[in-house]
Amino acid sequence: MNSNKSGLVLIFLLWAGCFWGWTQEAKPLVQALTQLENRYNCTFNYAERTVADVFVEIPSAELSLEQAVSSLADQTGFVFEVLENNFVSIKRNAELSLCGYILDKDTLEPLEGATIQIEGASTITDGNGYFKIEVRHSGVSVTVRYLGYRTLERNYKYFKTNTCDAIYLIPKTEQLSQVILSNYLVNGIDKLNTGDFQIDVEKFGLLPGLIEPDVLQAVQSFPGIQSINETVSNINIRGGTHDQNLILWDDIKMYKTGHFFGLISAFNPQITQKVALRKNGTPAAYSDGVSGTIAMQTEEEVNPRWKGNLGANLIDVSGFLDMPLGNKSSLQIAGRKSISDLWKTPTYEAYFDRISQNTEVSNNAESVVNTDQTFDFYDVSLRWLYRISDKDRLRLNFILMDNQLAFDENAVISGIDATRRSSVSQNNFAGGLFYERQWNDDFTTTFQIYESDYKLQAINANLLLNQRFLQENKVSETGARLKGTYTLNDRWTGHLGYQIIETKVTNLDDVDLPLFRSLVAEVVRSHSGFAQGDYSSKDENTRLQIGFRYNYLDKFEKSVYEPRFTLTQKFAEYFSVELLGEMKHQVASQIINFQNDFLGVEKRRWQLANDKDIPVLESKQAALGFNFSRKGWLLSAEGYYKQVDGITTQSQGFQDQYEFIKSAGSYEVVGLDFLFRKRLKNANFWMSYSYMDNTYTFENLQADSFPSNLDITHAVNGGASYTYRDFEISTGINWRTGKPTTEPIMGNEVVNEAINYAASNTERLEDYLRWDASVMYDLKFEKTRWQFGVSVWNLLDKNNEINRYYRVDEVDQAQQFRQTSLGITTNAAIRCYF
Repeated sequence: MNSNKSGLVLIFLLWAGCFWGWTQEAKPLVQALTQLENRYNCTFNYAERTVADVFVEIPSAELSLEQAVSSLADQTGFVFEVLENNFVSIKRNAELSLCGYILDKDTLEPLEGATIQIEGASTITDGNGYFKIEVRHSGVSVTVRYLGYRTLERNYKYFKTNTCDAIYLIPKTEQLSQVILSNYLVNGIDKLNTGDFQIDVEKFGLLPGLIEPDVLQAVQSFPGIQSINETVSNINIRGGTHDQNLILWDDIKMYKTGHFFGLISAFNPQITQKVALRKNGTPAAYSDGVSGTIAMQTEEEVNPRWKGNLGANLIDVSGFLDMPLGNKSSLQIAGRKSISDLWKTPTYEAYFDRISQNTEVSNNAESVVNTDQTFDFYDVSLRWLYRISDKDRLRLNFILMDNQLAFDENAVISGIDATRRSSVSQNNFAGGLFYERQWNDDFTTTFQIYESDYKLQAINANLLLNQRFLQENKVSETGARLKGTYTLNDRWTGHLGYQIIETKVTNLDDVDLPLFRSLVAEVVRSHSGFAQGDYSSKDENTRLQIGFRYNYLDKFEKSVYEPRFTLTQKFAEYFSVELLGEMKHQVASQIINFQNDFLGVEKRRWQLANDKDIPVLESKQAALGFNFSRKGWLLSAEGYYKQVDGITTQSQGFQDQYEFIKSAGSYEVVGLDFLFRKRLKNANFWMSYSYMDNTYTFENLQADSFPSNLDITHAVNGGASYTYRDFEISTGINWRTGKPTTEPIMGNEVVNEAINYAASNTERLEDYLRWDASVMYDLKFEKTRWQFGVSVWNLLDKNNEINRYYRVDEVDQAQQFRQTSLGITTNAAIRCYF
């Protein structure tokens, strides 16, 4: 047989096989019924909805009507009843259903929130992994899906339908983060094999001085992280300024982080589920944040039950509600508002005095009296989650946070009483849309778009000059990211994606007398592509993340290349070693033009790089760590090197001879972070120590190399917690060397009406010491849980000096100004969970 004839024969056989398969494949039930009506001269009576989307194999022509109807009943599970005159009624079997318990195959733990889907219906499992769902016919396909597990798809016939048996799901083989150090400080804080620290807010233990899981206060307990002025709006990760931290809420960048202008976190802990802290080795999907990343995440799964809480403390009232909207959707809403308009508590008074130190709010001109000071803050958070299908998930987020401070300035001018109102406000509104598609067990794509708008505004009414000074600082950022994740095999997972970010910053200075107006608006757009590979050995002792990010800044026609690297190796069961490295950049930073900007309450304003006198910030970091964990003992040590180029003197907050000099430079940090922790049955003890050598380099300054303003050489954080039944108590001490400062030259303090300073940052403030304590009590009822707490900040009432600077007074002398920390401050809270 020649090749042409062989080909024709092959084509014929393939066509014949396809035709035979087509004739034997399942047909719509409606089509089958029409064919049987013609064959047996009968009439089928049914509701169209009952037989829609049902497929069967057409019974053989050799069968009788009764036999053919029985075959259809077996295939569909419907009730077929042959009546007089060859009428056949078709009804749905009301008792046809499926129930069971969804369990983890390895641990046998129930899986709450697993999705069970059939044609036209779906449900989710409860806390015991139990579900029950009605089934239209026995030919349906049942799909069981749960995040992190392989999808199970089977025909209804394969299940045991007469009993509610266990159905086992197998965990997906993908590179999920593993915990290498659990309960790092207290319950709910773990260290992962990716180098991240993860805080589970729901399991979060009690830290000294806190009665609620304030995320940005909690991270200051980690070695290598301090706040130079004990605020959450000035968190210094390994010697960096606060603006060098990437703060994310559900992957939306936030430009405002604190209430009370930095004394408490602006993020409601009731709606935040998990927090990831990254000092180094950031995944390639993330840009910005040359010092570190704090990423907050809300609940990722649809909640099947109503839950919520209401609470109050001596600063604010807050509430949270999680509402299921059917089986596929849930809505979370959280809100918080200060109570100062109803009751100015001693805690409020202490906070207000702290933020108004050495500002125009408290220190106006001698002939001007400030009255009617009012302060208010609130925040509202919303998260809507919708499972479009068993493969598609949609999330919508909104957050609004606001601070308002106002006061009246009063004076007698030309014998007439005059009053004008000054105010400062700060807010951040943001929203985001996130869509995830799980194409199969190995491939998932995500798409996100967000908008984040920040505004700082101050109106300074100067009665003596009859002048109004308006200042505004606005940031508007729009971002979108597309990412694909593919599981190559049991060991490797790959990530590939693209991100675009457009950031616009506007600064306004407007004076009405004499008339002056300056409005500067700048925009920078960046395009980024990233790729990353994750590897995990079979025994999970080796974990590797290696990634690369390419960024193109179109305004400057500048390319920035950023490799990322994380390696974790466990050995001898109790030990692990970590190696981390990264390069990052950012285009937005905060500067201080004048210390009395925005009434001196929040004097930092955002600005964009121009790649000239304000360079693009670029960083490089490397770290090597060692960990040991066994029988409640934990030892962790990490040495690191960090360099950040492109800083400016304005971004570092100088208040000495460099206060009004504009110069670009860099800082370099060499440091060591150490943690010791011991857990007993009901007690927990920890101590952390950080060493840091942080040095500036400014080639255009008189001293081109000198200690950084954030050079905290030694810092110790020690604490203990104890749990007895429903009581938990925690106490701890924070000690660190004083902040660098610059002093006038003794005996020659003022020259030519200006302070005559010694070399910059050659002196230090006194050491900082603070002792805090907290106690919490849980009271459980059948349907509610009550929580009562009391905290004391700075038990010793130590007058810690956190800043010192000098100004020339009216008699040409150097006048010293001091800023001190919070004194002894008590707070109390009550919360009901339902």
